[in-house]
Amino acid sequence: MSTLNRRQVLRGAAAGSALALLGSAAHAEQQILPPPPDAPKRNNRIKQSVSRWCYAKIPLDDLCKAAVGMGLKGIDLLQPDEFEVPRRYGLICTMGYVDAGTIPKALNRIENHDAIEAGLRKNVPLAAKAGVPNVITFSGNRMGMSDEEGAKNTIIGLKRVRSIIEDHGVILNMELLNSKVNHHDYMCDHTEWGVRVVEEVGSPNIKLLYDIYHMQIMEGDLVDTIKANIKWLGHFHTGGVPGRHELDDTQEVNWAGVMRGIASTGYTGYVAHEFVPTGDPLTSLRKAVDLCDI
Repeated sequence: MSTLNRRQVLRGAAAGSALALLGSAAHAEQQILPPPPDAPKRNNRIKQSVSRWCYAKIPLDDLCKAAVGMGLKGIDLLQPDEFEVPRRYGLICTMGYVDAGTIPKALNRIENHDAIEAGLRKNVPLAAKAGVPNVITFSGNRMGMSDEEGAKNTIIGLKRVRSIIEDHGVILNMELLNSKVNHHDYMCDHTEWGVRVVEEVGSPNIKLLYDIYHMQIMEGDLVDTIKANIKWLGHFHTGGVPGRHELDDTQEVNWAGVMRGIASTGYTGYVAHEFVPTGDPLTSLRKAVDLCDI
């Protein structure tokens, strides 16, 4: 199976999503549906979620129903006009897009800061209203810029929007991505660089999205790195290495061990599954949820 990414999947699903969302307002007052009687009782040492783009062919309402049946807590990576949908099922949107830059063009360039601030001013209040605890941003690509200059610019950008984030009680997460396989030239590709930036900003509401798949590719040493930097890690993503597929014995991460490491820190946020299934998608998702329910 060819490697997919969020942008490719979301572009392909855009038309169908737009039609589905037309009905969202009509259901705004719909009563929250109770979980099915056979829904599993989870340990909840790790609060699990699922990333929308990996299941783009499944209507969002159907994905929410399936998530409830697996004992998940929410749906990750939704657009602002989707924020309210999971609430109809007793779930939340665990991470939202707020038009705060793109993977290649974001905080490391001053010229992007006006647009990022505008996106946050428009969409962060919507996230707060819908109970979305996390929103996402990116560093941007290097494109010839030094990491030193990029860090300086990113700190400036994050300090500029800090009050927007703090005033609404959400966490803005800058994602760590690999620049070796999936996102060549991406600047925030090592934990050390990302932690340096958010530590300098110094806000409890500005953190890193630690993507386990991406950081296994770039640096490994997952559990010790997570433990050492947990203060600055606001959210986690999963994905099998190599390939970004199922969390199974075809790849190299000890997922139960990593989850125990995260739980040992006292982390109370969310771990969202962000892998592209190669088999039946919901069967693959359920197996991942079972594996990470330590």
